[in-house]
Amino acid sequence: MTLKVHHLRPAPGAHTKKTRVGRGEGSKGKTAGRGTKGSGARVQVSARFEGGQTPLFMRLPKLSGFKNNNKVVFQVVNLDRIASLFPQGGTIDPETLADAGAIRRGQPVKVLGTGELGGVKVDVQAHAFSKSAEEKIGAAGGSTTQI
Repeated sequence: MTLKVHHLRPAPGAHTKKTRVGRGEGSKGKTAGRGTKGSGARVQVSARFEGGQTPLFMRLPKLSGFKNNNKVVFQVVNLDRIASLFPQGGTIDPETLADAGAIRRGQPVKVLGTGELGGVKVDVQAHAFSKSAEEKIGAAGGSTTQI
């Protein structure tokens, strides 16, 4: 005979039989573990019911609005900051900006157009650019690359 899962049984004494309550005075009859009197002894009352007191969910203030979990928060760098940090120009990416202390690592970067580059040619790589920043970088002879 092969061993099959539906033939398996617990060892004797390992599994105690379920107590059948409310089946006569001889074995957990009468109140059947519910105590004496009251709504808990008579009906099933939900755990959130507070006995007629104003419920907790009605007492707490409601939160206004919502939080958008998909919102992308950019770290912003202005052109005048780039001009002051990199007066010689060159290739600028989030890594070089983090090394210069302009931004924190691991977060998306947006370049804004406040200030002037002062004729310095820069090749900027970032996650986003404002239109004015793209125009000013292009006018100075540089390029913008979106990551």
